[in-house]
Amino acid sequence: MKLCGFEVGLDRPLFLIAGPSVVESAQMALDTAGRLKEIADALDIPFIYKSSYDKANRPALGVFRGFGIDQGLRILEGVRRQIGVPILTDVHTENEVVQVASVVDVVQTPAFLAHQADFIRAVAQCGKPVNIKKGPFMAPGEMQQVIQRAREAAREASLPEDVFLACERGTSFGYNDLIADMRSLAVMRETACPVVFDVSHSAQLPGLQAGDANPRRFMPVLARAAVSAGVAGIYLETHPDPDRALCDGHIAWPLHRIKELLTTLKALDGLVKQNPWLEHSL
Repeated sequence: MKLCGFEVGLDRPLFLIAGPSVVESAQMALDTAGRLKEIADALDIPFIYKSSYDKANRPALGVFRGFGIDQGLRILEGVRRQIGVPILTDVHTENEVVQVASVVDVVQTPAFLAHQADFIRAVAQCGKPVNIKKGPFMAPGEMQQVIQRAREAAREASLPEDVFLACERGTSFGYNDLIADMRSLAVMRETACPVVFDVSHSAQLPGLQAGDANPRRFMPVLARAAVSAGVAGIYLETHPDPDRALCDGHIAWPLHRIKELLTTLKALDGLVKQNPWLEHSL
């Protein structure tokens, strides 16, 4: 698949989607995107900057959700223009799809909307690549139906069908926990889409307050495991000061430590992709 000017897939080098959970300020967005671009360029890792203009799926009252679609997209467009990086952001409703797609390079679906047929149809027909997140309530095999629905919608609009990414972000396991089953990555590859692993949200403990646990410590464990299992890309939320982040700081990897993590992931990716996929011969 061609994505933002580079090729992605199991036979191509790892690519990175990274940035703060939500747009906090124009200057912080520029500074963070600039630093991430420097690191990605130095490591020769294709990079897409991610941040949300609105975190509409936050149940807790008083949590910072962002500046909203108009101001948020203006800030993201400024990052795209000044830093020279492709941009990815979430879209939460069908009536926002066209406006978002007019600004960003990649549209992302929230995990909890994976089964919303009309919503998936709308994003599939937006004319941009779409990172489709698997819902935590879904088995990995169910992504076949979601991707098929997206492809049918794209075909209906006479648009390319090979513009979808399948993103794993863990599966609900009882209360307040997610399990990242590495077998899911192999199952989701059967969609014939490049598979992305969401390190940050796979580490979270849903429903718990940020201070109740430290899921951030599991992020490098999950990232190394996913890259070793074989993925096209990694999704990673990062922040200059995670403990002061306005949203999801507990699952944001510190920006000053991202280069060492990416160096390890790049080395693992190169080793894994030197050899054919063993499971294909079984």
